[in-house]
Amino acid sequence: MLILIVNNYGQFNHLIARSIRDRVEGKMISNQTPADEIQADGLILGGGPSIDRAGRCKEYLTSLEIPMLGICLGMQLMGTTFGGSVGPGTIGGYAQVDVEIIDEDEVLKGLPSRISTWASHADQVIELPEGFRRLARSNVCEIEALRHESKPLFGVQWHPEVVHTEYGGELLENFIEICRR
Repeated sequence: MLILIVNNYGQFNHLIARSIRDRVEGKMISNQTPADEIQADGLILGGGPSIDRAGRCKEYLTSLEIPMLGICLGMQLMGTTFGGSVGPGTIGGYAQVDVEIIDEDEVLKGLPSRISTWASHADQVIELPEGFRRLARSNVCEIEALRHESKPLFGVQWHPEVVHTEYGGELLENFIEICRR
């Protein structure tokens, strides 16, 4: 089993890769890697400073048929690629955000209804794309997590790979299980 982590120049991308490598084979790749060169069981679209520097991520989302987890910017890329909107949030820097899980789904399976997370909301999905449903919300963001209705595409605004996020390891384990199918 191999899960690739797309480096979108975010400060936590190496930590995402480490969190995956602690569980299964994981490798970080450039966001300039051609989609036809990606041979993996799953893909994580990491965070980063801006959609403008996200390389070929939109191509991955529309052409690859493997499970994908978008983290922070990765979730925002899912939103815009499929017709949703991203806008500025109320919290620009990283901070603790209490998230309410409203639809457990398979990626959030087994998590409590409220968790404490570490997230930045400088930008966030403000309009859900067609074909997606909301999985979680908070008092600072109405769309903290989402998933595609029929494709294995999942996104979270928070960072499950950091120790400040409760149940982050369980979320990553759930994604790994999705990739095993």
